[in-house]
Amino acid sequence: MQERASAVIGVPDDGEDLLAIRGARHHDPLAWLGQHRVGQQVVQRAFLPGALRAEVQTSAGWAAMELVHGDGIFVHWGEALPLPYRVRWEDCRGTHERYDPYVFGPVLGDLEIYLFGEGRLYEAYRHLGAHRRHHEGVDGVLFAVWAPNAERVSVVGDFNGWDGRAHPMRARGVSGLWELFIPELGVGEIYKFEMRHRASGAVFVKTDPYAHAFELRPSTAARIVENNHVWADQEWMAARAGRDWQHAPMNLYEVHLGSWQRDAAGRFLSYEVLAERLTAYCKDMGYTHIELMPVMEHPLDESWGYQVSGYFAPTSRFGAPDDFRAFVDHFHQAGIGVLLDWVPGHFPKDDWGLARFDGTALYEHADPREGEHSDWGTYIFNFGRNEVRGFLLANACYWADSFHIDGLRVDAVASLLYRDYSRQEGEWIPNQYGGRENLEAIDFLREMNVVLNARHPGILTIAEESTAWPMVSRPTYVGGLGFSMKWNMGWMNDTLAYLAQDPVYRRFHQNDLTFSQLYAYSENFILPLSHDEVVHGKRSLLDKMPGDAWQRFANLRLLFSYQFAHPGKKLNFMGNEFGQGAEWDCGRALDWDLLRWDWHQGIQRLNRDLARLYRDIPALHAQDFQSEGFSWVDCHDADQSVLSFLRWDRDGGFVLAVFNFTPVPRHDYRLGVPVAGRYREIFNSDAGAYHGGDVGNVPQPAQSQAWMGLPYSLALVLPPLGAIYLQLTEAS
Repeated sequence: MQERASAVIGVPDDGEDLLAIRGARHHDPLAWLGQHRVGQQVVQRAFLPGALRAEVQTSAGWAAMELVHGDGIFVHWGEALPLPYRVRWEDCRGTHERYDPYVFGPVLGDLEIYLFGEGRLYEAYRHLGAHRRHHEGVDGVLFAVWAPNAERVSVVGDFNGWDGRAHPMRARGVSGLWELFIPELGVGEIYKFEMRHRASGAVFVKTDPYAHAFELRPSTAARIVENNHVWADQEWMAARAGRDWQHAPMNLYEVHLGSWQRDAAGRFLSYEVLAERLTAYCKDMGYTHIELMPVMEHPLDESWGYQVSGYFAPTSRFGAPDDFRAFVDHFHQAGIGVLLDWVPGHFPKDDWGLARFDGTALYEHADPREGEHSDWGTYIFNFGRNEVRGFLLANACYWADSFHIDGLRVDAVASLLYRDYSRQEGEWIPNQYGGRENLEAIDFLREMNVVLNARHPGILTIAEESTAWPMVSRPTYVGGLGFSMKWNMGWMNDTLAYLAQDPVYRRFHQNDLTFSQLYAYSENFILPLSHDEVVHGKRSLLDKMPGDAWQRFANLRLLFSYQFAHPGKKLNFMGNEFGQGAEWDCGRALDWDLLRWDWHQGIQRLNRDLARLYRDIPALHAQDFQSEGFSWVDCHDADQSVLSFLRWDRDGGFVLAVFNFTPVPRHDYRLGVPVAGRYREIFNSDAGAYHGGDVGNVPQPAQSQAWMGLPYSLALVLPPLGAIYLQLTEAS
């Protein structure tokens, strides 16, 4: 019980505290409301806006409180009451009763506050936001928020009529943190924070940056939830920690949950239904992982999730947070990993969100030369501020800790690395050394990778990074950024540019296919054919291919065959795997009805078979990141647009991959091989099963004729616009 001097209770000018409470601008309402000793007396004070009468529960029963101001300020003088105590009041909505929230002690500890200020409270998601607590013997909800430039912060919601005077929060010293424990508040309530800016006096309402759930769009209030999911993926999680992912197959299926499939009425499917359907499909197709486009809460469907408004909340479009946990659990039990697209590079300017959160540029830079992405119409996080960096670090940890996510694909890493990203001269501010590198963001990325890997062995981080920044996927202790892998945007651009050429001109562009080997092992690469390649007028993969229908489908089969043979892990966007004809449209489901046609069935069957070969044959995956896993047979036959190479496993096993990028079949095409014996064609993209022409090879022994620097050779038939893989089945 706090002892303090006070003016006489009951007169309008009771002092600065009363005026601040009445005016909803008190920074520490618990210093005046609740129970306090004043001289030799004890007073209980309550602010109940709109109340007509109020009582406090004493040892002798309910005692009337005196209304000392018409705004709803009540007092009771008497004995010191055991804490916590209850108050009861009557207003125009009826009679209410609760524990007085202003008699409870603080919840946030000094250590949490210190670590938060240092940017190292990696479990900030357990402390900030809204959390059910049993505090001082009472169940309720702890609310906590960071708003250092607010004069007053209140919790508002249906439970208090969205009246910012009803539940003002207490400031925790100079930390900028505010907290309030509201007893007896339950799961399901919606809430926001109302703030009064210290300098301007402006009052505004913001949603919770740390909220774990939100209302369904377009509503923006946060929702109180609990984590009640019981995990059943212990076997998967234990195996993940020791998995040698660098030498394992990794075939990622990139998915936008809102448009993979929909119900008969065109509505979104739930997490539960998606888990059942998508898991079964991924198992059938041989995917090792799914990579979800952002599932964090976002206001606009058209942003695809890349303009995040709720960093700690799975979108309510498909269900509750526990439903998403069950979704991940279902995949893990099926032996499939789940990666999330993660967006630390920018956030939207919606006035109810992070933008100018406490009335100032808090999470972002104030100067637009540092704080805005004009291309996207968004703000940039201020990575030089500890609390902002800690917000994102805690967020990365949250998805791994609370949802068992297997990895994060970090969006637009180049926009983080460079201060002049997509800016003209004079539109950016150099770093302290005069350079263009964003030193604070670089430090953040390194710390994020170190922290995640320390807390979750086996977790993956993948950079979408399109520049020549060195050592993106190398450990931080040797100067790298610490990512597990990096998207190979160069391979994607060169390969698609080559295949877009009419075959008659491809002989002049052979370098587009061979150039990747000059840098293929400088990073741990993923070969992405992602959503970015099938939107905004770029056309679908099928529609990029030249020629008539037969040639377009043959070229597409050739593209996938080349991707699966080339060093690097694999990624394909949904719809690619069956030859989606139209560009991707986030507003509707994929064109699954195309699978009525043999052409599209063939593309899907080819991808299924390639996934099986890639998974089952170590030579196709075991040395994706080592130069020892690849050797050219012939990269110089540009005149015939033929390319051939060997993929090696770590025990000397190999696969011969040959590609004919013209519609002309090649007969008696001689290629060197390293070992004598019998060779069998294990894959042919022109097979009849794929709706091809079925031009192929029968098993044959290698001839002793040396060729291309190799001691033996084969005379092969190369199908038109086709790929073949061959394997030694019997050495001699």
